[in-house]
Parts: sequence; C-alpha cells; structure tokens
Amino acid sequence: MQTAVAASLAWTLATVVLGHEQPFFASIAAVISLGIAVGQEGRRAAELVFGVACGLAVADLIVFVIGTGPVQIGVVVALAMAAAMLLGGGTLLITEAGVSALLAVTLEPSTQGLSPDRFFDALVGSGVALAISALFPKDPRRMVERAVHPIFDELIDMLGETTAALHTGDLKLAEHALDKARQLDARVSGLKEALAAGYGIARRSPPRRRDLGYLAHYAAAADQLDLAVRNTRVLARAAVSLLQDRGRAPEQLSEALLDLARAVETLGVYLERYDHLDTRHFALQAVESATGVLKEHNDLETSMLVGQIQSTAMDLLRASGMEYTESREALREAALHAMEERPTG
Repeated sequence: MQTAVAASLAWTLATVVLGHEQPFFASIAAVISLGIAVGQEGRRAAELVFGVACGLAVADLIVFVIGTGPVQIGVVVALAMAAAMLLGGGTLLITEAGVSALLAVTLEPSTQGLSPDRFFDALVGSGVALAISALFPKDPRRMVERAVHPIFDELIDMLGETTAALHTGDLKLAEHALDKARQLDARVSGLKEALAAGYGIARRSPPRRRDLGYLAHYAAAADQLDLAVRNTRVLARAAVSLLQDRGRAPEQLSEALLDLARAVETLGVYLERYDHLDTRHFALQAVESATGVLKEHNDLETSMLVGQIQSTAMDLLRASGMEYTESREALREAALHAMEERPTG
C-alpha cells in the first residue's frame, strides 16, 4: 500500500508541480526507494538519486552522440555503471546507474542532449518515498519480535535434541543438533539487522520515537544472546565428542541441558515482560547439575561439556540483565554448592 501510494503521489507531484507530461522516473524512484533495506531509506535513497542522475547523464550524452540500438544499450549501461564506480558509489548506486541508463535509452531516448527533467523526477520520487516512510513507518517492535522468536524456538529445539541424545546415547541425534546449532548464526545476524533497522525507523519517524526504549532493551540482550548461541554450538560439539568417546553420558548432564533449555524459554518471556527470576533460577540450576557431575567424572570430554554449560548459563544470566560481577559470583556459588552438596558415587 505504501509503495502504491508513493508511486501515484510521485507521478502526480511531478506532473502538477514540475509540469512534466510523462514523469515515469518519479514513480520508479519512489518504488525502488521503498523497496530497499528497511531502516536505511535515507542513505540508500541518496545513493539512488545520484545513481539515477549518473545513469541519465551518461545515457543522454551517449545517445546524443551515437544514437540508439542494441550495441548502444550495452555501451550506455557499462559506461554508466563505470562512472558510478569511479564516483565511489555503493552497490545500489552502481546498479541504479545501470538501470536508469537502460530505461533512459529504451523508454524515452533523448536526442536533445543532457536534460535535468528526469533527474528532478527521480528526486521527487525519492523524496515522496522518504516522506511516506517517515509518516507511516514500519513497526520496529514487530520487526524485532519476528527476528528474535525463531532464535529462541530453534535454540530450545536444539538443546532439547542434545538433551535427548545424551539421555539415550544417540550419536546421530547429537550430530543433528550440532547441525542446527551451526545455522543459528544467521538468525542472530538477522536480529542485529532488525535492531539496526528499527533504530533507524524510530529515530527518523516521530510516531516511532517511543519505541527507542523497547529497542534498547532488546539490544542490551542481543550481544549476550549471540554469545549464548556460539557457546551452545560448542556445547553441541562437546556432546558429540562425549558420545563418540564414551557412548553414554551421565544423567545429570541431561538434566542440566533441560534446565538450560528452560532458561532460554524463560529468557524470551523476560524480554517481553521484564521478569528475569525464572531465567536465572533455571540457568543456575543447570550449572549446579552439570558441575556436580565432575565429582564422579573428570575426563576431558565431560569437563568440556560442563564448561560449555557454565559458559552458556553465564550468557543467559547476562542477557537477563545481571551485571558481569554479579553473574560471575552467582555462577561460582552454584558450582561450589554442587561440589559440596552432591554425594559422591
């Protein structure tokens, strides 16, 4: 709907205000500006305008000199993109220079030399797109929520599979969980992009300024969530190594991973409701269950897995808003309690 309105409005303004009879570049610029990466419309629209200008200038000059035809199309597009590259433009600017040159040659070739009309049409279209995106912006909250929910869902699923693999000694299931863990990095990157885009929208659009605090809340947890995802990947690899070497795992490790999955689940609730108590409870319980295993099993594979459970729990504590010193002390106390209270076998 935004794009349709922008295209129509850009055409109308270019016709009424500028007096152009066929300002199709105004509508094209509006559509492209609204179709680019969310939250980057300002910088990208500027690139679009200069890219269009560069392409049109080259196209008009080349057509004026050598006319139109299949060969001229290739020459015009190549020269327009080369000129944009020499100007230090980004990918969008270079691409739009080529597209604009192509449209200028094929749709409305000019034989009168350089004309500023089509550049002004592109300027109007980009301006309309920016105005509409500022007045009727996308919802930053929905963007972030759509990006973060799959991370929690897939992380819980991966930890659940690892738990089941350790409980049953199923090496293939553990390897499958490791494959899932390796795919989570892309999800985290998507969350960071959504946060960056959300900040861009909230800062540029007055109706969305109220969302800045909400975005800051998620941004504070995003880095720790990133570390948690990385640590769970190493955790899954340690689980595979343990099963390859021993075939079975102590039952307490399965319990620890189950608590870790619960901590992840409740972290999602914390981010929505600011209630961190369950997250911290389950994370520390996971540390206590895992550390207690070391009283009976101190081989390298078990120690590595316990260490990764502790590291992931630390990340989840930090993501729940706990300061570094406080979370480190809580982790140490849980580990000491496990070594003191759990009976030896």
